[in-house]
Amino acid sequence: MGLATDVISWVLLLAGSAFALIGALGIIRLPDVFTRMHGAGIIETLGVGLILAGLVVQAGLSMVTVKLILIIAFLFFTSPAATHALARAALSAGVKPLLGKKDDGEGTASKT
Repeated sequence: MGLATDVISWVLLLAGSAFALIGALGIIRLPDVFTRMHGAGIIETLGVGLILAGLVVQAGLSMVTVKLILIIAFLFFTSPAATHALARAALSAGVKPLLGKKDDGEGTASKT
């Protein structure tokens, strides 16, 4: 394998790992269900997508590459649909999005 292939692969792997780390921090730090789903969406699409793209570059032309590309396509179609379904289920269960802040610094749910 050439140096350029290794560099491209590592850049994709490191970028995917960075997005996964940022998304994990978002899941921990963000205040409510709906904003946490944004962090989870970053991990699902960008993080995993870039990591798998790095593995595609590393695998070269083989059957493994075809399988990885199919996994990437499956993730890009199902992850947004799953996140949307989760948000609709949370709304149906009565979970209100966090919209504003009180004077004491604590968040409140919308009253409208």
